[in-house]
Amino acid sequence: MLCIGSVKLDNSLLMAPMAGYTTLAFRLMVKKLGAGCVSSEMVSANGLTRSHKKTTDYLKSHPAEKPLSVQIFGSHPEVMAMAAEMAVEAGADLVDINMGCPVRKVVKTGAGAALLKDPGQVARIVSAVRSACSCPVTVKIRAGWSPAGPVAIEIARVIEDCGADAVTVHPRYATQGFSVPADWAWIGRIKERLSIPVIGNGDIFEPSSALRMKKETGCDGVMIGRGAIGNPWIFRQVATMSQGLPEAQPSLSERRSFILDHFGLLCESVEEQRAALAIRGLLLSCTRGLPHSSQFRASIAQIKNRGTLVNTIDNYFSKLENGQT
Repeated sequence: MLCIGSVKLDNSLLMAPMAGYTTLAFRLMVKKLGAGCVSSEMVSANGLTRSHKKTTDYLKSHPAEKPLSVQIFGSHPEVMAMAAEMAVEAGADLVDINMGCPVRKVVKTGAGAALLKDPGQVARIVSAVRSACSCPVTVKIRAGWSPAGPVAIEIARVIEDCGADAVTVHPRYATQGFSVPADWAWIGRIKERLSIPVIGNGDIFEPSSALRMKKETGCDGVMIGRGAIGNPWIFRQVATMSQGLPEAQPSLSERRSFILDHFGLLCESVEEQRAALAIRGLLLSCTRGLPHSSQFRASIAQIKNRGTLVNTIDNYFSKLENGQT
């Protein structure tokens, strides 16, 4: 069990916020598979406070996914504080501040990883959100802006001093994106210096990696991002392996059910055609490595609605189950 402020998680595995992936539908699915905490996509504080519909839609939630973390990004303390209040009113159990996103359109506004250049602004934003927010506050950071200026330890201390309840560390520099291996040593260094929970993130593509990260760094929790897109069962697998049992691969029927159930949940939020387009990326990820997956990928473009999705999935998985070539 992991406690972040007043929020108790069933386990120490967290789903990372990822644009285009951590929709309400996907969050509900990975929650069933054992994620201790799920997160919204990254939400613009400016968009929330200006009541942009597309942005406010990111706050839609369901009781079955709780506890839910809502991640906000922005560069102005007052706006971030207002956005945090709106997130809590919409049902967030935790508010996470993004200080690690390296995407140009985010950093050019002074938000995301750009904040790592300014510890003073970090303090002002965390303090403002902490004062306005009735639920636990967490912050996600990187090792720094570039290798020329590692600031993770300094920033993490500022975050703790300003009242945050936990910090998540992605141990790459913003200028590196995802181009180099994550340096988990940064997670351990920060864990040694803070009293609040430290959550490690980066390069968790196998369930064994999650267990190794905890052992090597002493982190309190592990946040899984890209590794859960193609293998949402990774949360269940980590729990199984932590009990000394062998890693259990999902059966073909589980993969099929995951795809169809996920599509059904998507259709509760958007029309079938939009859901069909949205699920194509998940289909590619969930079938990668299976026999004849390249042939299946060629058929994905034909999926337009529920009927074509079911037919395509049934045809492909029936061939796999029958051992057909």
